[in-house]
Parts: sequence; structure tokens; C-alpha cells
Amino acid sequence: MRTTTARRLLASTALLPILALAACGSDPKSGGTPGPGGQAVSAAAEDLISGLKKSDAAAALLPAEVRAAGTVKFGSSFGAPPSAFYADQATKKAAGLDIDFSDAVAKLLGLTVQREEAAFETILPALGSGKYDVGTGNFGVTATRLKTIDFVTYIDDGQGFAVKKDNTSIQPVTDLVQLCGLTIGTGAGTTFETTLNAKKNVCTDAGKKPYEVKAFSDAGAALTSLQQGRVDISMSTINGLRYQASQEASGTKFLGEFHRLDVGFAFKKGSTLTPAFQAAVNQLIKDGSYERILKKWGVADSAIKESQISPPEHA
Repeated sequence: MRTTTARRLLASTALLPILALAACGSDPKSGGTPGPGGQAVSAAAEDLISGLKKSDAAAALLPAEVRAAGTVKFGSSFGAPPSAFYADQATKKAAGLDIDFSDAVAKLLGLTVQREEAAFETILPALGSGKYDVGTGNFGVTATRLKTIDFVTYIDDGQGFAVKKDNTSIQPVTDLVQLCGLTIGTGAGTTFETTLNAKKNVCTDAGKKPYEVKAFSDAGAALTSLQQGRVDISMSTINGLRYQASQEASGTKFLGEFHRLDVGFAFKKGSTLTPAFQAAVNQLIKDGSYERILKKWGVADSAIKESQISPPEHA
């Protein structure tokens, strides 16, 4: 997924761009996006990572050369809370669910994170070239991605919809045929855009006017388009849209879930890092750190019982 939920509010800011989470992610180099609000900044200040101890059992699953190097290279997409954002733009202090889980796993494995900010759509291809060892950006596990990417799951998120808060005409979406005749805003290069474009025939098959898809690379532009009525409805990550709607200044409401997806750390196909990462996530689940991280970011309902390596896409 990509988009993000994207992710931000200053007290003087009127907009919170959230369509960039994710699996979903936004273009981190786009200008004009507001900063994170008090709720997110407060959460970012809570340190749940420094007290974690190395897990010798999980670290033993790392390739010898990785243990010797002591570092792991992350390519990470940034957007807005709760996934990944900058709690302090001046210092580029990274925060969010993806950041905490990345840092927690690295701590258990005895590794130092080398994180590079990257545009969402560039990360998965870069894994194959070896530029990054791991990719984060709320990447949803889909059948298409599994052909070239391996995943180690750590949350369950997925696809949802949001509308303007005063919109009473659009009901929770359970079938894409409900979108016929509407204009839908979503993130460019995301599972949302793929899903919408692949299913456009549902309207013509039903004898209805097709829906229009507008894809945005910039989270702020996506939210503004919804607020100003240039799109009727937005499709993005469940967690991102829920967070966005919780911010009064966004002027949006979460319409509901559409399709759940596992979200995971992304690796090139056949990566030897996946067993160690899986063991580390499962250790976090076992010792309670996992639950504390989810609660910190207000996404307790995205918990998984056990991390898996490249599970099939949710039905």
C-alpha cells in the first residue's frame, strides 16, 4: 500500500495530510505539507525502544556477514502519523509506528539502523538492486507484490475510505459499485490505485456511470482536494484515515474499512534476513513490547498474533 495516511497538524495549521501512509506513502520531498500536531508529537516523545535488550536467539538467525557489519539499511517512506513522519522537521527526528518497529527489531538483533528517506514508489525496486536491505512504508502484502518481494508481517491494516465530515450522502463502502459516478482520490502507486483501476468495469457491467480515479503523489494535495470537493471520497489506509479523522482541523470522517491487508517489512525475494526479523517481531509480541507500541500510536486493533513470512494476501 501506499499513501499514507498521512500524517500532520500544528496549532496554527488547518490541514492534516493523511492520504500518504502506506503501504501507502507520500512523496517526502513535496513542499507545503503541515507539521504534526500535539497528539502525534506527544506520542513521539514516549521512548519504548531504548530499554529493549538484544535477543541472542533472534540475532543468531542473521547471516554472519550482517552480524559482523552490525548495520541494516532501511529505505523508508515518510508521510504523517501514525505510520512514519518527522516529529521535528528542523532536526528530521523520525517517529511513528514504522519507525518504532524498525528500531525495536534492530535493537533485538543487535543492529544499528541506517535509514534513508525515499519516495514510496522507489523503495521496492531498490530492494532488488541491493540499495536497501529492508523497506518500510506501510507496505501491504498483496499477491502481486509477493511475486518479487518477501515480507515479514508486523501489523494488520488495509484499505478504507473517508469523506468530508458534513457528507451524509455517501454510505460505508462494501462494494465498489457504490462508487459509480463519483470521483475518488488516492495515492499514486498504491494498492488503492491498483484496486480501483482494476475494478473499473464494475460500473459499466452494472449499467452505471464509471467512477473517476485521481491519484496524488502529494499527501497535502490529496487532502485539500477532498476538503475542497474536487474529489468526493478518499481511499487510503485504515489507520491513516482514522487518525486523520481524529484531527478536528482535517474536516474529514472515516467512512469504514473496505479490505484488510497484512503489513510488513519488505525484502528482496529470497532475502536471508527474514527469519531473524520474524523472530524479533515475535519476541516483541511475547514480551509485551509489541502491544505497548501499538497502544502508543492508537492502533491496538491492528495487532497480529504472530509474525509470518510472506503469507498469502487476505481474501
